[in-house]
Order: sequence, then C-alpha cells, then structure tokens
Amino acid sequence: MKDKSIVGDLINFRGLVYQPLNENGVFFLFGKIAGDLNMYAEEVRDEFPNCVARRFTGRGWKRVFLQFEFKSSDFRAHSYDPNQCDLIVCWENDWRDCPLEVLELREILRDLPNIPIIRPMEVGQEEYSLENHFQKYGEKTRILFESFHPLVKSVDDEIFHRLTWSGVAYYSPQRIFCYFDFLIKAIQLTVFTRGRDLNGVEKFGCEKGGQKWGRFTIQKEEDIPALNEILKESLKRIKEALKANENTGLYAVIREEEAPNDLTGAD
Repeated sequence: MKDKSIVGDLINFRGLVYQPLNENGVFFLFGKIAGDLNMYAEEVRDEFPNCVARRFTGRGWKRVFLQFEFKSSDFRAHSYDPNQCDLIVCWENDWRDCPLEVLELREILRDLPNIPIIRPMEVGQEEYSLENHFQKYGEKTRILFESFHPLVKSVDDEIFHRLTWSGVAYYSPQRIFCYFDFLIKAIQLTVFTRGRDLNGVEKFGCEKGGQKWGRFTIQKEEDIPALNEILKESLKRIKEALKANENTGLYAVIREEEAPNDLTGAD
C-alpha cells in the first residue's frame, strides 16, 4: 500500500514547496529566513523553549528565547510559561491576546524575496550597494540620503538599517517601520501608520493590502528635518501594533478587531 501524502497549500518558497502543516515545517522555514529576521540560532533543543537565538538591535546582538508552534495558541494549549520565552514563531497567529511577541511566518513571507533554487555553479545577481544606488539615481539622491539617514537613526538608538534592491529599510528594531526608496532626483519614504492618518503622509493601500502604511516623496534637503515627528510617530505605532500582536507587513490589512476606533496613537 502506498504511503499517504497530505500537504498544505502551494507556496514554493526557498525550497519548501507547500506551506507547513506542523511545528517541524515552521522550524524549517525559520531556518530559511532567520537572516531576514536579523537573527541567528545559538541552540536548538528538545526542551522548552526550543531555540536560543540572537536578534540584532542597534546596540548589538540580544539573546532571545523562541518557541516554534504551528499555531500561536498551541503555546497556550501546551501550558508553557510565557515568562520563560520571548517570542513564538508560528505559521498562523490565532491568539489575539498573546502576552508574547508573535512572528507569524505566513504574513512575513509575503514581504520577503523568494530566492530561486538554481543549478550549482550558476552565476547569481551582483550585490547591490549604496554606491550602486547613487550611480543609478544621481548625486542628488546621495545628498538626500546623507541628510535623512542620521535623522532616522537619531530617533532611537536601537534602530538599524539594511540595504534593499531599491533603497534602505529601517528596523524598530523588531520590524521594519520605514522604507527609504531611491528615485531620480528624489526619495520616497514608506512609513508604518497602523491604518491611521499621519500628517503629510498619503495612504499606501492597494489591491494586495497595504492598509497600514503610507508614502510621501521628498525632493528638497530642506524638507527632511520636518520628518522627525513623522518618524517618531511611526516608530511609536509599530511598537504599539507589535504589543497588540497585529500584522505589520507591507501588505497587511486592517482586521475587524483592529478597527480604527480601537487603535491608539491617532493624531
């Protein structure tokens, strides 16, 4: 008799064809994206919590204790002590009032590049760098970036950044709260708004979602100092959203339980 095979929905992400159906699949996916989450694992063990990792903040690498679950509520079902753990890594976050930070992988994957599986020895794409961006978009973008970068880093000493294919992403440090994208003779900022109005910021919502983000374009260096209050408010809102276990991805939608009347941080 042939073995039965039951799989999840097709995701075809970095070597995993189908979405996880159990804790082991979640653990496999975490290993694939740990670097994207600015983490590395020190220990993987049988006992609770089952992973000791380090997460980068602007101050350095902070030790964090992780527990892998298929659904976040499985943590509660197992009667684990939340005081002995820092994060739950799961495929689906179904525990609205979870007292811990939750990394819901099915939401996070939507914001990550899907690195294709290629034949050994096949040449990949060239590395991107700030200099490549400046050469591509012009000297004015260098001036705007060099004025903006110290401003956003001054908002909080735990903020750090990573280069992307189109610009720079700034972390809160847990999640991205601001994208800096290069344009010809200008820059475009995408900031976390939590779905509420933020002075001077246009809503980003599109067919895919994006209801919790806003965008604006800057062409003059003189306009950058005025961004300080916007950046502070955006950082405040993403910290509130994480505390409430809300999705914060670029294409996140506002769920019914996250209706604007229930949100804090409004102007």
